[in-house]
Amino acid sequence: MPIETESPEQMGYDTIRNNLSESSYTDAYLREFTSGDDLGRLLLCYGSHEGHAGLRELIVKGASALTPGHVLLTIGAAGALFIIATTLLEKDDELIVVRPNYATNIETPRAIGATIKFIDLKFEEAWALDLDQVKKAITPATRYISVTHPHNPTGACLEESQLKELSTIAESHGIYVLVDETYRDMVFGRQLPLAAEYSPRMISISSLSKTYGLPGLRTGWIICRDPELFNTFLAAKEQMHICGPVIDEELAYRYMLQRDRHFPRITADIKAKFEIVKAWLQQQEDWEWVEPRGGCVCFPRLKNPASVDIDRFYHTLLADHGTYVGPGHWFEMPRHYMRLGFGWPTREQLTNGLSAITKATQL
Repeated sequence: MPIETESPEQMGYDTIRNNLSESSYTDAYLREFTSGDDLGRLLLCYGSHEGHAGLRELIVKGASALTPGHVLLTIGAAGALFIIATTLLEKDDELIVVRPNYATNIETPRAIGATIKFIDLKFEEAWALDLDQVKKAITPATRYISVTHPHNPTGACLEESQLKELSTIAESHGIYVLVDETYRDMVFGRQLPLAAEYSPRMISISSLSKTYGLPGLRTGWIICRDPELFNTFLAAKEQMHICGPVIDEELAYRYMLQRDRHFPRITADIKAKFEIVKAWLQQQEDWEWVEPRGGCVCFPRLKNPASVDIDRFYHTLLADHGTYVGPGHWFEMPRHYMRLGFGWPTREQLTNGLSAITKATQL
């Protein structure tokens, strides 16, 4: 799954006018939450190996079953996924992964030599997770189940009953459930409790990258109530990079202190952009989607893939219209699917990019 070589960061943002490939909200400026004038007093030492105490407290604020002692800060959610995979898996172990999914959840286990059993979500079933399939896939070699809520790239959400059943499954089989909650704060309806609240067998991960537009701070976390497993995760982190970047964690803490000032603006903007995409899809004869229930991405597909030269479509879209989307193969799916990110671009860029997709499809 060669994603990074095709990323907009590598290609150069100056070659793309309408970047609809991003899976996060618009990048934030440092000036939005700190002047930086007092950062000179920050000691650039090895920080707490668990991470910034104040930030860990804010992450579980309001969670009845969780404390800051359950939170381990990581180098983004990608770092969390790497720590979990390399801790829980050995060669010939098994894990169950919901697909479509992105490379970090798949390639690290493959490199370890683990066997991946995929639970394939289907467009025709509204990308809904079938827990009966999950239960049938479990064997004595299974170490954990990996799910995402809300799901990337489809925007589908789990029900609370499903999270409860997943915790029951994990407890009865002595395995773990990894719940990637990177988009949890972007759920369009009622927000469910953090997955780790349901059971010590449930592991939550998230970051500041997607919802808050702070990918440059490289700040993510694992929430785990199993004390022995938490200490193993901590030991793995220490072997990899000892602690997190002190500056990143301090800035992340300052941002989260002001979360209530920033977040209403973000949610309002995402809602407005979602309505732009929804209106565009309603007018399309060639594209269809399952309407997302959370996040800032969706995963539409061509209704009749045989009618479009898909390689020419992607080439024309970028070369002639300066518009970039995430082709389906990023997620081990056919290329007539595409991930369309509507959180990162401006509303004008989003509108222009959607218009470009229509034009490139009709060639």
